[in-house]
Amino acid sequence: MKRILFYLPVLLLSVSCISNKRITYLQNLSDSTSIELEEFIPFAKVDYKYILQPFDIVQIDFASSDPELVEGFTFERPMQQGMMVGGGGGQGSDPLYMNGYSIDQEGMVDIPRLGKIKIGGLTEEDAKNLVQEKINAYFKDDVYVRLRIPGIRYTTLGEFNQVGVQIIYKNRATLFDALANSGETSLVGKKNKMFLIRQYGEGTKIHQINLNDRALLASPFYFIQPNDILYIEPMNIRQLGAADDLTSSLALFGGLLASVLLIVNMVVREF
Repeated sequence: MKRILFYLPVLLLSVSCISNKRITYLQNLSDSTSIELEEFIPFAKVDYKYILQPFDIVQIDFASSDPELVEGFTFERPMQQGMMVGGGGGQGSDPLYMNGYSIDQEGMVDIPRLGKIKIGGLTEEDAKNLVQEKINAYFKDDVYVRLRIPGIRYTTLGEFNQVGVQIIYKNRATLFDALANSGETSLVGKKNKMFLIRQYGEGTKIHQINLNDRALLASPFYFIQPNDILYIEPMNIRQLGAADDLTSSLALFGGLLASVLLIVNMVVREF
């Protein structure tokens, strides 16, 4: 009986622990090409220019040395109190949604005086040049056009410490930028099986990413794109309790172990 009492806590602890190999990023895994420290890793040859899609919202601004020239091309944009982008579950409102230009299902954007212009299917630069061409037809004087998607919007689901719609205010961001911006993953998230859901024009594809693998740095999915969805499944250990971190899980196991030992001790004394 004493041997059982000795090995029981050891068994429970072994079940509740998570191997470092499952939570450590950028390892040289046996089934991937070895990448050593200080070794140069070229980016995968992928066109990272984002293509504007239906239902995207873009910001279009006009500027001129004569402000009166562009007054009729812009909406009045009153200051919104308490407006902020809603990260971590979608709290708050997004000023871009209120003041930006929405691309409709046909890829068209409706600009005052210019009418509808099809920019869906174009890069930001090509769309900007097209709007510039349209507005140049109205004026001999120079009018500058700026068109862009302010930041990279993406969604995190599952075992992230912050889930919801997130924004990175950069023109290019990596998966690790997205992880850091989302508060990292929880300890019980399957880092070797992160799902990346990406839009491709007329449809969507699901890609599986291994964050433990150093080969990710040369992957075509190393950089995120607007409207990406990142989902991380929980490990099986999550099924053993509803704790949010490993410390709480171990505390739960400790309580269960103490209860079991107390019951066993009472039974032994009876005999």
